[in-house]
Order: sequence, then C-alpha cells, then structure tokens
Amino acid sequence: MKRVVIHTDGGCKGNPGPGGYGAVLVCGKHRKELAAGYRLTTNNRMELRAVIAALEILSEPCEVELFSDSKYLIDAMAKRWIAGWQQRGWQTAAKQAVKNRDLWLRLLAAMGPHTVHWHWVKGHAGHPENEHCDVLANRAVKGTPLLDDVGFED
Repeated sequence: MKRVVIHTDGGCKGNPGPGGYGAVLVCGKHRKELAAGYRLTTNNRMELRAVIAALEILSEPCEVELFSDSKYLIDAMAKRWIAGWQQRGWQTAAKQAVKNRDLWLRLLAAMGPHTVHWHWVKGHAGHPENEHCDVLANRAVKGTPLLDDVGFED
C-alpha cells in the first residue's frame, strides 16, 4: 500500500458562520492541496469535511498518517468514541443525538479501503503543514462562490 501523509484544518468566521477547510496530501514526491468554502456551517463540520475530502480523493487503498488539530475528530477516532456512538444508535454516552452524523457516516465510508492512523497536533503552534492548511481554509472562506453545507441545520 502507498503511504500518504495528510494534514487538515477547518474553521469558521463565527460558529455557525461562513467556513472553510484546507487539506494537504503528500505521497512520496507528490503533493496535492484541497480547499473549499461554505456559506453557513460550523468549525467541527469543516474539520470533518477536510478529512473526508482528503480520503475521498485517494484512488486506491493507502496507509494514511492523518494529522489534525481537532480534538473532536481525533478523540472520536483514536479513542473510539465513534464505535460507542454506533453501538448506541448514534447517541452519545449522555443519550444525546450525535451531532454531524451525516459527516461521521461519510467519513466512515471514506475510510473504508484505507488504514488510517490518527494524530493530533496543536493548532496555531507553528506546525508548518497545519499552519498552511489554516491558510487554505481561510482563503476558501473568503472565496466565491461559497457552497451550501448540505446536512447542516442551524
């Protein structure tokens, strides 16, 4: 399997508000950058969309090292919160509906053929690829046209 290193970031101007994500994929000497902006969304949805976009673009099963500054995302995957949510019918341990279920389901589907290793990095701490993803996300939210975040309900 090819080894791919992915860095992602997402954010909003207001929460909810206009948002964007950025992702950088590196496989050997190849590098690809992804970004998109949305009219109305949340920080967490943009963090999820960044990872989904990166995984969905991979054309074959890969060994993925994925880096994100989102504790929400990393803890859900690395600490297996998502498995508990699924077992409880998409409810949290506090018996509340899991937010962003549409994107969690899409993320699980995007992960399907890949082996993903999840890594948290501290945001805005000088990590070059994380900082670059932040720049991509901020550019995307200022771009036009902004997309509709289908599945988001304010």
